[in-house]
Amino acid sequence: QVQLVESGGGSVQAGGSLRLSCTATKYTYSTYCMGWFRQAPGKEREGVAVADSDGTTTYADSVKGRFTFSRNNAKNTLYLQMNSLKAEDTAMYYCAATPQYGFSCPEAFIYWGQGTQVTVSS
Repeated sequence: QVQLVESGGGSVQAGGSLRLSCTATKYTYSTYCMGWFRQAPGKEREGVAVADSDGTTTYADSVKGRFTFSRNNAKNTLYLQMNSLKAEDTAMYYCAATPQYGFSCPEAFIYWGQGTQVTVSS
């Protein structure tokens, strides 16, 4: 069982920055896929940044060049640095983790945090 706790959300004006943090209750990075997802009202949940157990990170096209996934293994914490925020980035952001058994991350993540709200005003 892995518990994930996010923090760092808030309200910001367009063009601003926020950094989200997610702390896991146990060390997961060597064998787990870790990711950030978001869901805006009325929209489906989408992957924002997903890293496999080797650390290879895939970003959604909409955030490439603006968002950066990173992690501090010693603190069991991963981060999402969000720069040049846009109104369309407004959503609930979730941290997620799931065991990786193959060469790539599965589509379904098992463990989820409670979410942290990001609101960007234009």
